[in-house]
Amino acid sequence: MSEFLTYLQLGFRHVASFGALDHILFLCALAAIYRPRDWRAGLWVVTAFTVGHSLTLALVVSGTVQVPETWIEFLIPVTIVVTCLANLAERRVADAAPDRRRALAAVVFGLVHGAGFAGYLRAMFLESIAVPLAGFNLGIETGQVLVLTIICTLLALADRLLGLWARGGIATGYTRRIVMVSGLAGVVATGMALTRLPH
Repeated sequence: MSEFLTYLQLGFRHVASFGALDHILFLCALAAIYRPRDWRAGLWVVTAFTVGHSLTLALVVSGTVQVPETWIEFLIPVTIVVTCLANLAERRVADAAPDRRRALAAVVFGLVHGAGFAGYLRAMFLESIAVPLAGFNLGIETGQVLVLTIICTLLALADRLLGLWARGGIATGYTRRIVMVSGLAGVVATGMALTRLPH
């Protein structure tokens, strides 16, 4: 197997596995407020997150920037909590247009998550970083697409089930889903942050 494919697989597994609970939880929080019809707004935010984490991944792995890993591990669940609180404050997407505030936050949070990815990747480098970095980053993106596809499918199903249960239709199910997903993700992430609090 080529070096590129090896690192692509590593990147994919780093996101699309139960060991990546914090990153999966963040993707859940990020997607929790979007419906299928909001795909443009959701794509805008996910792209902003990708830009952020790709930038930090390159800077940290290349040694251009150094970050304290204990603080990064603490800040990752903090980004989840903040995203969940924003979801609960808004409880809906006003329209399908890109939301610049959420996109800007996604870039900043992507910088944090990218540093988390980089700590994992940097320990495996031997010499050249270009091929491993490209493969790992592409693997992360592929894993994110898979995870987000599963999450969005489950969220759309939840809208229907909760709407039927509440007898208020899909719109009511959508609101309940935002509260439930964001509340649960926020509580789990708060626990993670407390256990990772730097000393």
